Amino acid sequence: MSFAVALLAAMALAVATPVALASEQHPKLTDIEGDYMCLLCKVPLDESNSPAANQERAVIRRLIAQGLTASQIKKEMVADYGSDVLAAPPDSGFNIVAWWLPIAGICAGALALAYGVWRWNRRHGDPPEGTTKLDASLERRLDEELARFDG
Repeated sequence: MSFAVALLAAMALAVATPVALASEQHPKLTDIEGDYMCLLCKVPLDESNSPAANQERAVIRRLIAQGLTASQIKKEMVADYGSDVLAAPPDSGFNIVAWWLPIAGICAGALALAYGVWRWNRRHGDPPEGTTKLDASLERRLDEELARFDG
């Protein structure tokens, strides 16, 4: 069974890799316009119809026609418009905080929740104050009496 799963995963990877490389080497406007923001509207290009968005799309089309890869187009767009043109912040330098801060927040929240559940469970798992735990013989006798009534 695990061989079949591994074979299926390898086949999926074999199909996905050339598609990803083709998208990088020969991008289409529809594939990459969501990666850029309209500087006027502050929404992704694929959601904007403003004149500024149309101008940015024209620049991307021109770069595609020149045969540039998706990475080269990204560099050109950042050089022409600045890093604000990117829909996602760059994953380097100080901007890496924008990628890791939400993940760190989720992890911290999960740890706080787990700690709270652990504390609550410890506090409520013990018998109430003022009560004593039954010894084994008394507990056995109580179980026998209760079993007689269930009868």
